[in-house]
Amino acid sequence: MVTRLFRGRSPRPSDNLLDPGCGTGAFLAGVMRWCRETGRALPQMVGIESEPGRAREARAQFRGTDDIRIRHGDFLTDSIEPFDFIVGNPPYVSIYSLTEDEKRDYRVVYETARGRFDLYLLFFERALKCLKPGGRMVFITPEKFLYVETAGPLRRLLSRVQIEEIELLDEESFDGLVTYPTITTVVNRPSAEATLVRMRDGTHRSCRFEGDASWMPTIRGACAEHAPGGTLRDICVRISCGVATGADDVFVRRADTLEPELADFALPTIAGRELTKPGEISRRSTYVMLVPYTREGSLLPERDLGALGRHLSSKRERLIQRTCTRRKPWYAFHETPPLPEILRPKILCKDITEKPYFWIDREGSLVPRHSVYYIVPADAGIIERLRDYLNSPKAGRWLAEHCQRAANGFLRLQSNILKAMPIPDDLARSRRRKSASRRQLQFPELAGSERFAVR
Repeated sequence: MVTRLFRGRSPRPSDNLLDPGCGTGAFLAGVMRWCRETGRALPQMVGIESEPGRAREARAQFRGTDDIRIRHGDFLTDSIEPFDFIVGNPPYVSIYSLTEDEKRDYRVVYETARGRFDLYLLFFERALKCLKPGGRMVFITPEKFLYVETAGPLRRLLSRVQIEEIELLDEESFDGLVTYPTITTVVNRPSAEATLVRMRDGTHRSCRFEGDASWMPTIRGACAEHAPGGTLRDICVRISCGVATGADDVFVRRADTLEPELADFALPTIAGRELTKPGEISRRSTYVMLVPYTREGSLLPERDLGALGRHLSSKRERLIQRTCTRRKPWYAFHETPPLPEILRPKILCKDITEKPYFWIDREGSLVPRHSVYYIVPADAGIIERLRDYLNSPKAGRWLAEHCQRAANGFLRLQSNILKAMPIPDDLARSRRRKSASRRQLQFPELAGSERFAVR
């Protein structure tokens, strides 16, 4: 990373360099080592570290080195001068580890603080703003910024500068952690040249990135996909991850051990681990979900829970530990289940899989859990053809090109990817025919009118 930082421009004593989350000083020591081994001058270096113990350790390591200063502070909130070079490994801190005040303050200041953001996205943005014109930055981060929807604002910012190189490192580069690390080299000048992308298999390609949409299809060499028929979202009433109760150990029970008095609150449910064999889903579910909601999706008043209320009260301490109870009744699910849409004929798939495969829930009786995605076509009459298309080699290639990766190269399916999936025109026509029929039923006086004909 230090070699890339100084590629084409050796540091000068008048240059300044920043490690914005320096820890105990590994990158600063690496710069010293590189300069000593190559006979180059050492720039003026600054390390910023928010954790007091690590800051003290870094100061102790570089005591007596006039060219290195360690600041105990917060890179995201402190006033920072511009730098010629920036290098480092920003902290990976999810939004769930932040206080409500921190989340609110970051959202005010940072374009990248959107959705379920991670602090490394904000470090990227701040570092870009602290980089002098023509300056170079090298960061090692998770690869997720290349494709997750939350990182769209960062991709938009990065597309305005020259991204020299992106290297996808081995998934086990950090001992014991599967992070899919990525080294990104950026020069602060308008983007004019293609980016060299080094793949994990040793191959490389040149790519041009624009805008905030996922860059992974471009990196994987996907051709631009024209979908005359439209996308999956156009023919579906819902494409979503399954129900998240926040406490499956309380709400999910084996069907053969369920007390009779709870039967009225139980719906058959399925998890990803139960989707194993290609073909038909078993009509007999092993598990049921205890649902404190009406079939219209409204939360039952506590006084109407009856036997379910007594059962859940015995687990109350477990249920109130969930984060959702800060804004919902103690017995509510983490997310309100859209039961009118769930309890319809639908297509199911695992959220993480080596190779995507899709099953049909013909009766619409199964409640998918959070490890399952479900697809509800507006026209149940196309469900067979839609399932067959989703299981086709063409659809499989598209998903492989567009889905993000989980551990061991498995694909992670997500609703935003599924919604954008192109569909054949014959599937789209069924939706248009249904829409036209509905319009004629609503406005029979327009039937046969050439002026208002539905095309």
